[in-house]
Amino acid sequence: MDEIENYSEHIHEQSNEHAHHILQEGKEKWVLYVALTTAVIAVLAAITGLLAGDHADEAMITQIKSSDSWAFYQAKSIKSEIIASSGKVLLAMGKKPAAQDSAKIKSNKADQAKIMADAKRYAEESNEHVALHKILARGVTLFQVAIAIGAISIITKRKVLWIVSMGFAAVGVFFLMQGTLF
Repeated sequence: MDEIENYSEHIHEQSNEHAHHILQEGKEKWVLYVALTTAVIAVLAAITGLLAGDHADEAMITQIKSSDSWAFYQAKSIKSEIIASSGKVLLAMGKKPAAQDSAKIKSNKADQAKIMADAKRYAEESNEHVALHKILARGVTLFQVAIAIGAISIITKRKVLWIVSMGFAAVGVFFLMQGTLF
């Protein structure tokens, strides 16, 4: 899967430029804090995006392993059916099937049980990675929204929007923690 794209990067750069101009004028020191918190949020967004992408990749890899295991399971089943069919044909022709055929069928069935368990385990692992990817993707989205609102707060010179952006960032941190600790 592709890495989550960070749309807020351009907005972050523009808001930093705007903040730099405001600070040079010596007005509204709170803009410096907005710029600093926005930078921290951008770092958190990058880390969260990287983790989300890693879980997406792992989900795909384990799903491929699951599919491969199911294909191997089917191959064992087909081999057993061919051996059994050959034995039936030999019996119909009045000949006795090879003694090892029955043992081979039993061996394939035993192998199939292990292969099925592996395939189910890989599928479960893939589902867990997908779930973590979704949680972390929510975090990335909230961080990007926080960055955008922070930029808007600088442009419009409204502190309340900065506080709102911090709220979005806090929820983003919640999703980051949920995706990494659980």
